[in-house]
Amino acid sequence: MNSADRYSRTVIVGGRGMLATAIARQLSARGTSFVSLDRQQCDITNANAVADLFATHRPTLLINCAAHAKVDLCEQEPEKADAINGHAVGLLAQNAVQIGAKLVHFSTDFVFDGNGVLPYRPTDSTNPLSAYGRSKLLGEQQIQQINPSGWLILRTAWLYGEDGPCFPRTILAAAHAGKPLKVVNDQIGSPTYTADLAAATLELIDRQAAGLFHAVNQGTASWYEFTRAILDEFNLLADLTPQSSAEWKKTKPTAAHRPAYSVLDTSTLDSTLGHPMRPWRQALCDYHQACASESRA
Repeated sequence: MNSADRYSRTVIVGGRGMLATAIARQLSARGTSFVSLDRQQCDITNANAVADLFATHRPTLLINCAAHAKVDLCEQEPEKADAINGHAVGLLAQNAVQIGAKLVHFSTDFVFDGNGVLPYRPTDSTNPLSAYGRSKLLGEQQIQQINPSGWLILRTAWLYGEDGPCFPRTILAAAHAGKPLKVVNDQIGSPTYTADLAAATLELIDRQAAGLFHAVNQGTASWYEFTRAILDEFNLLADLTPQSSAEWKKTKPTAAHRPAYSVLDTSTLDSTLGHPMRPWRQALCDYHQACASESRA
């Protein structure tokens, strides 16, 4: 199947989300037509709605960006998390099998427990600590068990972008408001820009890649280091102090447990694309420029 055929009938679900918007922007820049559906247009937990989606649009490529991504709220709503992040993914996979559509899905570093000391490979054992992580792992398992042709799962981490609420936006709002910031310094991961993840996703589709990949910007940071970089990039001063995860958990006892070390090994992605995703600090600079352009518009 050539590139035009792969994208001939592209559908994005979860269409108002931060990642979906980034993917849509890059598809538009390519001149590729697509349909983007939000939750009101297609509730992926509803079997009839999913069947109607496939009957109406007959996608050759379905990109699933829908998710219950509020990690702490998932602890209070585990059934809802499983429904959206897990069982609904199975519905998409089942329908994809029936018409031979390629299914692209996004998962998370939260499928790991964070007890490792080396970057996690796609083949490493999973052990999620949270309802969110368990629900996302369930979605992965649903796809792998149903096995639609050419399925593609990308695990990513610490995602941010200019098209929705995210960690940098929260930090910037607090800094502008003059609020003191206490940020965890003992959780380590890889901040990842939606524009870069979108580009990597489309490159993988172009190359007819299939299977499970880890996709994050290169390099690592703690949340505290990421915060410091955000403030430096936007030339802001703030009362910033580090705190441990244990100290943070005392202030939010019902919050989900996070992995202490969730760095992802991207060597499979790098070899497939022929290059790694760029360093996260470079991506943050582009995020700043995008935000500046947005504010001038």
